[in-house]
Amino acid sequence: MSDKNYLTTDYTLRSWFLTTDHKRIAILYFASLIFFFFIGGAAATAIRIELATPQADLVSSDVYNRLFTMHGIIMVWFFLIPSIPNTLGNFVVPLMIGARDLAFPRLNLMSWYIFMLGGCITLFAILAGGVDTGWTFYTPFSTLYSNSYVIVAAAGIFIAGFSSILTGLNFIVTIHRLRAPGLTWYRLPLFLWSLYATSVILVLATPVLAITLLLMATERFFGVGIFDPRIGGDPLLFQHLFWFYSHPAVYIMILPGMGVINELVSCFSRKQVFGYKFVAWCSLAIAAVGFLVWGHHMFVSGQSLIASLVFSFMSFIVAVPSAIKVFNWTATLHKGSIHFDAPMLYALAFIGLFTIGGLTGLFLACLAYDVHATDTYFVVAHFHYIMVGGMVTAYFGGLHYWWPKITGRLYSEYWARTAAVLIFFGFNLTFFPQFILGAEGMPRRYHVYPPEFQVWNVLSSGGAAILAVAYLMPLFYLGYSAFFGRRAPANPWNAPGLEWQTSSPPPEFNFASQPVVTRAPYQYNEHFQAEPQNA
Repeated sequence: MSDKNYLTTDYTLRSWFLTTDHKRIAILYFASLIFFFFIGGAAATAIRIELATPQADLVSSDVYNRLFTMHGIIMVWFFLIPSIPNTLGNFVVPLMIGARDLAFPRLNLMSWYIFMLGGCITLFAILAGGVDTGWTFYTPFSTLYSNSYVIVAAAGIFIAGFSSILTGLNFIVTIHRLRAPGLTWYRLPLFLWSLYATSVILVLATPVLAITLLLMATERFFGVGIFDPRIGGDPLLFQHLFWFYSHPAVYIMILPGMGVINELVSCFSRKQVFGYKFVAWCSLAIAAVGFLVWGHHMFVSGQSLIASLVFSFMSFIVAVPSAIKVFNWTATLHKGSIHFDAPMLYALAFIGLFTIGGLTGLFLACLAYDVHATDTYFVVAHFHYIMVGGMVTAYFGGLHYWWPKITGRLYSEYWARTAAVLIFFGFNLTFFPQFILGAEGMPRRYHVYPPEFQVWNVLSSGGAAILAVAYLMPLFYLGYSAFFGRRAPANPWNAPGLEWQTSSPPPEFNFASQPVVTRAPYQYNEHFQAEPQNA
């Protein structure tokens, strides 16, 4: 095998921006997502500074509207949804199945360009004046009253949606067609099962969002009565269409995170995942049932009681496969040889934060409590525990786990563990007080509030400051590691997955010869029981 790897094959900009290598495209996504993460994070910082006092000391109500809209749009569509599939998934899917690349390498590169085009258009909308509708674009405000850059931002999201669809199609075909000999469905790593389920949602649900945004633009431009009741439209139709996509989008974010946690819990407890088949099929069950619960966002919209009861029941049902996964991770840890390396700390944080987010989701699935909590900070805290506490924590865990494979370098375990602990502490201090604020009735999207809510807001803003520092730390020690870190061996974690059977970083076409799979995943036999080598 040549000494050259995918990073050293060619150094020119042309070789990067015209590459069809899935690993380089993953790096392009990684850099893009860091950029969008810090834009969304800057808006969140401004929001928390404003909310540290009860009065409007920093920004006006109009600017505040544009800040939380920018935060939501950037974070949801340009970080949370693409992060794990487009970076970690792009990098490791072919490696995990023993393939040279994804099924459609050129389509993969085109997906990144489409994603960047959508992101640039959305950024233009923000820089030109922003959007004040909230990331949900509720009508008729977005079609009739708002004078902000609604259509430009929607156009950016519309275009970025094609990138999601193409990536999902690429993953589905790749997992079906390019698996190594012997790699049957029940020998697939559970991360691939979760990405497969995610891809199905991406392909089926994203077109509905595109149609919704097109209808919104049609009404705003041409005055066609689709959502505006004054001209024959129905605003609830928008909510049905929007949430039909946007609730499954939550599972687009969290399912890949669950897949990452399977890899981490198994590796750092040196055990096979308990109930492999249950965990695998639970991913598909979550994807399927996730399409049937969008109406729980509309309990106070005026929909019929029967419809609300059905959506409430289905929302409780979708918690079952999620709970099975948590129970199975716990059972995997039981009597395991647990190593508290940084990826494992992130995995344990994920289990705790996701459990809190999931249990509080049951409160919102309950009709009686949801009426009280709708549009309060209880909802904000709940979805941040799932989408940030869960998904972002899993993303960081996966990033640390595969970092030696991606860069061929080891990072500082001391700083990585410190950052993981700070993120867990800062996150809980930021968002747990918001459960109390919501239970006491503080509405979301308000920048002025009664003084009795200040103490909880100050705690939340203080936690956000810790969280911001903790999120910045990996940028420095991983950045240092990428250039000056110790050389990583091919398999620093002593893991049995195929991605660890090639060099770090991998060569251009991944494997010198196609591997053959002869055993089930996560077989931590005597050969793989040795401790990880990154301590």
